[in-house]
Amino acid sequence: MREFRDMGVFADHLARLAAKSTAVTHHLTEETAKDVEKVAKAEIGHYQPAVGPFAKWEQLKPETEAEKKRLGFRLNAPLERTGEMRDSIEHRTIGNEAAIGSNDDKMVWHELGTPTVPARAVLGPAAIRVGQNLQSRFGRVLAAWLAGRGWRRPRLK
Repeated sequence: MREFRDMGVFADHLARLAAKSTAVTHHLTEETAKDVEKVAKAEIGHYQPAVGPFAKWEQLKPETEAEKKRLGFRLNAPLERTGEMRDSIEHRTIGNEAAIGSNDDKMVWHELGTPTVPARAVLGPAAIRVGQNLQSRFGRVLAAWLAGRGWRRPRLK
């Protein structure tokens, strides 16, 4: 635990923390957004279990698999054909806000489902999965920041 010899030194420490707070929250937001993007991309091509309010992915219909086989695409790989939709997932971070998404219209159809295609949500489940580890990550970063140590890659004792 860090100790301060007087209130003036403690006040200086708090002022330095305040000056870095925007950078710390941006860092946490950016790292979390990167993780959601990475998890979302990794989910495509693999059947996903239910998580939070999102249902497990239904098996592909036999006629869908037959069409994929005919076209030379990998079988038993839901939402994956060319990889174009997966590769379209990206994130943007501004300050302490981030958006993770895709500009591919097919992503919306799969995320929400259509009258003929069941929903196979990608982005929401990825956010939930990443969110399960946020408390410990935020705790490590904030503890290192408050202690005046390196908070970008905290190694707490």
